[in-house]
Amino acid sequence: MPDSTYKRIVWDKDGERLYETGVDHVVLFVKNSAYDPDTPGSKAYLPGVAWNGVTAINERPSGGEANPLWADNMKYLNLRANEDFGLTLEAYTYPDEFAECDGSVFAGSTGVKLGQQPRKPFGLCYRTKIGNDIEGVQHGYKLHLVYGCDAAPSEKNHQTINDSPEATAFSWEFSTTPAIVSGFQAVAHIEIDSTKFTASQMKGIEDKLYGVDTTTGTDANAGAESYLPLPDEVLSTMGYVAA
Repeated sequence: MPDSTYKRIVWDKDGERLYETGVDHVVLFVKNSAYDPDTPGSKAYLPGVAWNGVTAINERPSGGEANPLWADNMKYLNLRANEDFGLTLEAYTYPDEFAECDGSVFAGSTGVKLGQQPRKPFGLCYRTKIGNDIEGVQHGYKLHLVYGCDAAPSEKNHQTINDSPEATAFSWEFSTTPAIVSGFQAVAHIEIDSTKFTASQMKGIEDKLYGVDTTTGTDANAGAESYLPLPDEVLSTMGYVAA
């Protein structure tokens, strides 16, 4: 028999007044041009590097608009366009490895950087904090994984130093190409909410994203290099089993 016990909806209970804030732990993963999906151990992206000085990441989903179809003098149904994902990243600096993603290349081992070069695709990982009314921002966090990014040319403004000096702020617009994932539509953006998983599960994915020092960790993962796992591996790592 169906459960006949019901509870009235309650708003704003202690511990359930959630909010999201901040951005940190940004990692850049340049696409690996030598990637071969048929070769065991081959990685789609090169080892990650820390991206310091990031001040904002603004996610910009687009598409998904309804395209109404009419028949029999009435709205027959809505067909929706595929959704696209882009973002804007703002920072005071960027890693040298991002140069080739931004249309630049260093001439050999010199410090000479040439512009107007082909742009390499890349991936990103970053973290946002989850807060509540009891624990504040220590309540939890979300890991964001972004695949198939391409950086559009951006404006860089250089101004004279004066009596109110400011650091130059950079900004880039990124578009994405989704990655294949078994059993779902291709995906460009994945969120992992730490409040939904155990500490062990979160460590498992973070060891992949951030790497493990040679002198720490278990024998199985000590010295593991940072990499961006593809969506199927992310689902497997977090314990997802297809029905």
